[in-house]
Amino acid sequence: MTRRPPGRGSRLAGFLFFWVCLLGGLGQAAAIAWPAAAWVPPGLVPGQPSGGLQIVSLALLVLALQFATRVGQAMWRGWLFATAWLAGSFWWLFISMNTYGGLPAWLAALAVLALAGALALYYALAVGFLCAWAPLARSAQALMFAAAWTLAELARGQLFTGFPWGAGGYAQVDLMAPWAPLVGVYGMGFIAAILAYVLASVLTWAVHAALAWMRQPVRPVPVRNAGGVYVSTPPTARVQARHWSPFTVARGALAWLVVLLLVISCLGGGERWRGLGQTETAGTGPLRVWLLQGNIPQDQKFVPGTGVAQALEWYPRQMREGIAAASARADGPQLIVAPETAVPLLPEQLGAAFWQPLLQPIAAQTGPQAAAVLTGLPLGSLETGYTNSTWGFTPAAARRALANAQSPEVHRYDKHHLVPFGEFIPPFFRWFTQMMNIPLGDFARGALPQAPWTWAGQRIAPNICYEDLFGEEIAAGFATAEGAPTVLVNLSNIAWFGDSIAIDQHLQISRLRALEFGRPMLRATNTGATAAIDHRGVVTQLLPRLERGRLEATVEGRSGLTPYAQWAARWGLMPLWVVCGALLLVIASLRHLGRRGGRTRRR
Repeated sequence: MTRRPPGRGSRLAGFLFFWVCLLGGLGQAAAIAWPAAAWVPPGLVPGQPSGGLQIVSLALLVLALQFATRVGQAMWRGWLFATAWLAGSFWWLFISMNTYGGLPAWLAALAVLALAGALALYYALAVGFLCAWAPLARSAQALMFAAAWTLAELARGQLFTGFPWGAGGYAQVDLMAPWAPLVGVYGMGFIAAILAYVLASVLTWAVHAALAWMRQPVRPVPVRNAGGVYVSTPPTARVQARHWSPFTVARGALAWLVVLLLVISCLGGGERWRGLGQTETAGTGPLRVWLLQGNIPQDQKFVPGTGVAQALEWYPRQMREGIAAASARADGPQLIVAPETAVPLLPEQLGAAFWQPLLQPIAAQTGPQAAAVLTGLPLGSLETGYTNSTWGFTPAAARRALANAQSPEVHRYDKHHLVPFGEFIPPFFRWFTQMMNIPLGDFARGALPQAPWTWAGQRIAPNICYEDLFGEEIAAGFATAEGAPTVLVNLSNIAWFGDSIAIDQHLQISRLRALEFGRPMLRATNTGATAAIDHRGVVTQLLPRLERGRLEATVEGRSGLTPYAQWAARWGLMPLWVVCGALLLVIASLRHLGRRGGRTRRR
């Protein structure tokens, strides 16, 4: 973005900016959830996000781009930054492929790097376009960078089924919390990109000022006059006239005012501002829940006699205890939630010996103290296709299921957004999945949207595994305030990724969904993080990871719609595509905006 003619930079500068981009990318990954408990810099907390670190690390990329002299050089730096960032965000895919899939370590590591490198191409193209069409005005450059970066994020999140894990906006779940119910995670990323550009520009100015000072002579320079005598004359200062038009002054003042307001909105703004996005939402009453965490090792989960036996004994026992507590205790649960595939076999494979002892206590409940059960399980057949699903049993539904075991009338949710290579095999990649010893298959997709489950005065909307990563798909259920969910429930099993930072990252993703929609989010997982999150994105209760237990919690359901829920339910992410695309095209067509006094380039 120097606007200089193409040239050849020094090898030292290239080496320096290689490390700047590499460290910046790793910092971007660490900003979503700090991964190292042994070394924690001041201001950071293990497993927690850092919006400041996300902005600083992205500013390092902008700094490298501001010193790039060729489009190809800028694209290389953008690709390197994004590859380090993405590989650092989802490196734990290595665990699933190597530890549980049996893939050789070198091949599993290569697969993670290949995925990160492929997704990084979106960002390389974005910064390449930016540097090829960079405007002269610094404010226009900031907007163009934010728009291009956000378009790359949107492309990664939606094209080819999308994989937006680690998007920069998730690091802002605390710092930019008031913006979440207004603009969503990608809008927060747009704001962070603007602030990163401003920070990088300040650093660039400081570097230039320091270099200019270092180049000044420390004493007058001897000059030989016409008579051959050396005399000391002070160097003549080169003065460059600046013509500040009223328009330039007004534009600069407006730009700095916007930056100041953005900073204030992140650092404070008052309680009224922080609740602005949820003013149209209201409480619908408390919901008492038990969230179950079985902690069944992934290498045993689908093995008869070990993991399958543990699941079929422990989860039903916890459900029966919850049903008994509901009638015996005033604070007993109204809802009991077991995680994804807590029942690891098809219903037909289990038979009446399993289902009758489970359903009879549910069906026998009467009165207002009844409890319902929501559990994950596989459904379907070879002929109709299999689904990753949930079943919800109320007392009435349990009685119907006992009366007609062949066609139980229960609430059913089928997973819509399937995991590539896990729940469906992309074209031309079956050879890759055949190399791994993992139970993979082609599952059928559920509809979008699916009606919420009405129970205990709440409308409960389940989502499975990484479906809570796609806010625009959850938003499809918020078309009307009357039919919108009041409680969100995520059922997950990420034991595939061991005791890794994936657990913490997924928790931050759920927190941001709660903020966007102004809804509590309940999380029932196999190994963690099993948690209750309120409508403000605050984790109110949390089970320790990798421990078997249950979380007894109470959340308040919410009705009404946030601004994000309203526009995302109607148009999805299209408004962001249109706004960012329009900004990119308009600024590129006005690339000479800001030309002054014969200047031909600007960093």
